[in-house]
Amino acid sequence: MLQQLSIQNYAIIEELEINLSPKLNMITGETGAGKSIIMGALSLILGERADTSVLVDKSKKCMVEGLFSVKNKKEIREFYEENELDESDELIIRREIGVNGKTRAFVNDTPVTLDLLQRLSSLLVDLHQQFDTLQLGESDFQRETLDALAGHVDLAGMYHDIFRQWQNAGKEWEELKAKKQQFDKEADYNRFQYNELSEAGFTDNELEEIDAELRIMNNAEGIKTVLNKLHYDLEESDNPLVQQLKILSNQLAAYSAYHSDMEALIQRIHSAQVELQDISGEAERISSHVNYDAEKVQLLSDRLSVGYKLLKKHGVKTTGELITIQKELEEKLQSVLNMDEEIRQKGKEVERYFDEATKLAERISEGRKKQVKPLEDKVNKLLAQVGMPSARLKVEILKGELNPFGFDKIEFLFNANLPAKGSDKNISFLPVRKVASGGELSRLMLCIKSLVAKSIDLPTMIFDEIDTGISGEAARQAGIIMKDLASKRQVICITHQPQIAGKADAHYLVYKEIVKDKVKTNIRLLTTEERITTIAKMLSGEKPTAAAIENAREMVGN
Repeated sequence: MLQQLSIQNYAIIEELEINLSPKLNMITGETGAGKSIIMGALSLILGERADTSVLVDKSKKCMVEGLFSVKNKKEIREFYEENELDESDELIIRREIGVNGKTRAFVNDTPVTLDLLQRLSSLLVDLHQQFDTLQLGESDFQRETLDALAGHVDLAGMYHDIFRQWQNAGKEWEELKAKKQQFDKEADYNRFQYNELSEAGFTDNELEEIDAELRIMNNAEGIKTVLNKLHYDLEESDNPLVQQLKILSNQLAAYSAYHSDMEALIQRIHSAQVELQDISGEAERISSHVNYDAEKVQLLSDRLSVGYKLLKKHGVKTTGELITIQKELEEKLQSVLNMDEEIRQKGKEVERYFDEATKLAERISEGRKKQVKPLEDKVNKLLAQVGMPSARLKVEILKGELNPFGFDKIEFLFNANLPAKGSDKNISFLPVRKVASGGELSRLMLCIKSLVAKSIDLPTMIFDEIDTGISGEAARQAGIIMKDLASKRQVICITHQPQIAGKADAHYLVYKEIVKDKVKTNIRLLTTEERITTIAKMLSGEKPTAAAIENAREMVGN
């Protein structure tokens, strides 16, 4: 419920504050008094885009603030949690337009995006303006009307989940089939590549090891020569180095008793002698294993050539990468074999979800069809009540393809001039959007919304001049419908009709006044006597007659 609306520096509104009734609020005023300006300001906190031209006083910012009571509203609590906002029984929405033209939005003093504000406002306010009657001809509104009357909230949620799973499974199924088709095209080439690598049968690091072995064999003569010379010089020459070290060690040993550091030198020479003997032995061992084998060189060269061709072909540099490619090709070939089964299982899953979705869609359709006759009867009765006794609404439901809301194609058909007697058979009914006038659409929308409001907990309902084209008894009946609507929720109505204004629980007058040579819009709550005078003026002009005043008094009294 909108408890309070505050507006500062918006168009010709300098500053005003409206405290609203929880029931039926009527706003009246002369044409051009500023009713549409107030609605424009209200639309700002409902998430509409801001127009910086509304800043008349460019030296200070524009601010519009709405205080809502949201106690025991489950949807609002869920919205708080989902968007990490502080929970409160009172909700304050504020929009600001700065002097620089930049706009900001706040929910309980927390900055929010415009998209978030629009989603929140849809939970708080149902705004119906004169030209919103076009919505009546839209399939979404028509479907939502039947679903609201049928109480399909939980069932529709179940269906939507299954439908989404069916769509996702179907998408995955199509992707699998496309993938299989592509794999089938590539299978022969992949199999050829895999067989080529499999026949080569390389082991990890094999090519690198072959390359190293060939380098050794191709340089075997030089390697053996230098190793043999090392062994010879260390131990087999006429004056071998190992023997020389032994002689030097013996010579030093003869004088070791005369100097304390001699023993350390002798030990170090002995260590060097042992190390050189070990080097000599290792050189001899390595030399014995280095041999040139022409046949083996040829075999290794051929093997390396095969490897180099495969490396170049696959654009890699190591044996490990070739082995990885071989494994990937093997997995692809295996996946082709497994894919047929996967496609079959996914197809069964798609079929299962489709069957579940179809059954739920049928239940939803049955519920909608059950509401068609009651909706037609109630709306047609209300149409007669608001001055359209010859008008008839007819609801047509046809079966179509599964979609996010079932498989029904719903169309509201209308005839504004049905014969006084006779049935609806052989009477031409056309889609509402094609045949109803603006005034007829307004009354039809009011009738439908009044029925929907009894089935679901609609938020604050705002009607902005939807009484176009009606007057007299039809207007009075429209007021009665609004009064009934307001018995369980807040209704705000901007009207030019005295018969509607007379039903108000709280009547506000929008007026212009001159303040310091400037025209300003203001609003005030009328007393009972002021209401009578205002409604009398709406009936007979600026100087109401005694009859008009009496008529107005009766309207207010009733």
